[in-house]
Amino acid sequence: MSAAASAAYVVAALLFILSLAGLSKHETSRSGVGFGIAGMAIALAATIGVAVQSIQAASITLMVVAMAAGAVIGLLRARRVEMTGMPELIALLHSFVGLAAVLVGWNGYLDVEAQPGQTEISGSLLGIHHAEVFIGIFIGAVTFTGSIVAYLKLSAKINSRPLMLPGKNLLNLGALAAFVVLTVAFVIQPGLGLLIAVTAVAAALGVHLVASIGGGDMPVVVSMLNSYSGWAAAASGFLLDNNLLIVTGALVGSSGAYLSYIMCQAMNRSFISVIAGGFGIEAPAGDGPDYGQHREITAEETAGLLRDAGSVVITPGYGMAVAQAQYPVAELTRTLRERGVQVRFGIHPVAGRLPGHMNVLLAEAKVPYDIVLEMDEINDDFAGTSVVLVIGANDTVNPAAAEDPSSPIAGMPVLRVWESENVVVFKRSMAAGYAGVQNPLFFRENTQMLFGDAKERVEDILRVLAADQPSRGASLSAAGRA
Repeated sequence: MSAAASAAYVVAALLFILSLAGLSKHETSRSGVGFGIAGMAIALAATIGVAVQSIQAASITLMVVAMAAGAVIGLLRARRVEMTGMPELIALLHSFVGLAAVLVGWNGYLDVEAQPGQTEISGSLLGIHHAEVFIGIFIGAVTFTGSIVAYLKLSAKINSRPLMLPGKNLLNLGALAAFVVLTVAFVIQPGLGLLIAVTAVAAALGVHLVASIGGGDMPVVVSMLNSYSGWAAAASGFLLDNNLLIVTGALVGSSGAYLSYIMCQAMNRSFISVIAGGFGIEAPAGDGPDYGQHREITAEETAGLLRDAGSVVITPGYGMAVAQAQYPVAELTRTLRERGVQVRFGIHPVAGRLPGHMNVLLAEAKVPYDIVLEMDEINDDFAGTSVVLVIGANDTVNPAAAEDPSSPIAGMPVLRVWESENVVVFKRSMAAGYAGVQNPLFFRENTQMLFGDAKERVEDILRVLAADQPSRGASLSAAGRA
């Protein structure tokens, strides 16, 4: 590799580190994305430069065609995807990284192990290469099939309920044990049969790991698959002797794992269980306990509550994204703040279908960063809150997590919205949430349901408040004359 390419890789790696640092805060996220784009552009240009010097013209043509096709597909997909479709798109992109790692591993076998004595790799290094090939294929295949299952669940193409096979943990441990045995055998005597076997075992393990996860915990799974894709990329870097790919993969892998660990702590879940696909309890069959009757409220009555409120907390969820209600919600926030009402947002760590989903939506709608608070920052304030608007959230505000030990989401910290004076829940129906669990919040005495499309209902509230503004002004003028 030329000195120029090595220098370009160092610059790209530094830009990737700056990108991760920038993405850690709302205020610097845009610059973080810019650093990442710049780093990838430099890395791609350097890689093309190295490849041009060492491959034939026909191969260069194929490479250009592949890049052009990927660029066109990526641009079209990025332009068309809505924010509600981002989680499944990310899962699908993770699957591509895993598939690439599998293909690189197989190429490594065909290029070296299948042609003993005809390569520069020999002695103890050959054994290390054997292990690199096998481990890279295993990680890549787990990432590929696991991401495909995550995509299917997130896009509602398959049921989001966890797959509960008998002895599922033993199945996972058996697959890992088989991987270790096959790896040792492959290092001693590589063969095509062993390679096919580990690919099949890893693919089956990836399907089972993610299929065993319940819908309510899918945001953690997406984060963990992001980590897997990073380690798959790092494994490919070792096989391709590409230091930048190793560094970048390690950055993605470690940051994804750390984010998953933070989210698991916030959800009171075991980090090891996430890796092993060990949590995700199926919701009980049937209608569940009888919580009584719910109460309904109109947009006009909700506007009245907000008009007289001293403080309001809005807790958004995936339903807000589906309805694309973030813009009227942002307008409602501005309207209430202009009236002197304290408005804040409470964001659960797994609100939406991927980490940071709600934060991105609210930032897109120009909601001020300083009033968007995490669960730990807002939970103690609900007891002193006049009105809580639950817009499209369900499992993240379910009191059963704190009060019902038999609930599938028992032990998961949730936003304690029921402690406020009034709760208004925006929902299309009384259906259970993504985890398939009924929410007793809907039947509490201080809770009222506002049914319909969230965007339309918020716009209705805005119209009532706007119509009320002139009358309030006239009343104040009359009071001044008196």
